[in-house]
Amino acid sequence: METFTTFIDPDDLVKLLDLNNLVIIDCRFDLINPTWGYQDYLKNHIPNAIYADLDKDLSGKITEETGRHPLPEPDKFIETCSNWGIDEHKQVVVYDTTSGSFASRLWWMLKYFGHLNVAILNGGFAAWLDSGFSQESGQVHNQPSKFIGSPDLKLMKTTSEMETIIYQPDYTIIDARSRERYLGLEEPLDKVAGRIPNAINFFHQNNLDVNGILLPVEELQEKYNDLLEEKYDTSKVVYCGSGVTSCLNFAVMQHIGIKPIHLYLGSWSEWIRNKNHPIISDSIS
Repeated sequence: METFTTFIDPDDLVKLLDLNNLVIIDCRFDLINPTWGYQDYLKNHIPNAIYADLDKDLSGKITEETGRHPLPEPDKFIETCSNWGIDEHKQVVVYDTTSGSFASRLWWMLKYFGHLNVAILNGGFAAWLDSGFSQESGQVHNQPSKFIGSPDLKLMKTTSEMETIIYQPDYTIIDARSRERYLGLEEPLDKVAGRIPNAINFFHQNNLDVNGILLPVEELQEKYNDLLEEKYDTSKVVYCGSGVTSCLNFAVMQHIGIKPIHLYLGSWSEWIRNKNHPIISDSIS
């Protein structure tokens, strides 16, 4: 069986549906209305898909030092993956209703714990429906398995590391939020607007076409080449508001062969916890 490690098209996924070594996980979510995702999942989803909640399954306890979506404790996440039926033999496919902006968080977390065969559904649930493939409703539970993994710290940067990275020319910091949030002109989710010093901007939705489908590899390579210019060979660190949507940039860069890449998991919402951290804003007010 062919394995998928970055993205998978609906036409390829539908061929795998009857296999025993497939785990499909629905990650739809709404930051403003956190209960919406699960309720919408119950209405219709890809056959045999289980549901992962960003707040309950993919995040840990928020403290005065963390951002809005810290990682769960390793033992807790390992237990969750085991209950989902994930083990080293399983191909995992994750999807959402926003073309991967939430599903990519679980994609990254599984990579972080050493599970390589995980892919994001290209175009998400909308692309699945547009293809005319079957769907089902209600709650799905998988047969538990034994997930074995441990964090690969090379894939992540902490706030203390970022405090020095922002001044190092061998690192390139990429802000995956919208241009307006990057510039500090608006901030709908966090208490402070602006960006981390020396960050450049590549909105995570710019990886997609108008229909939410991943752009062709050649076009993505051209976009990132233009973005990085002379910084192409540096270490890249991606961040967003809380370490979720920036995972889509991470996945795309891995997909097109850019490396090394790190996720600043705490992201903007954690950076601004410390009032002594420098910020940049183009806001007039």
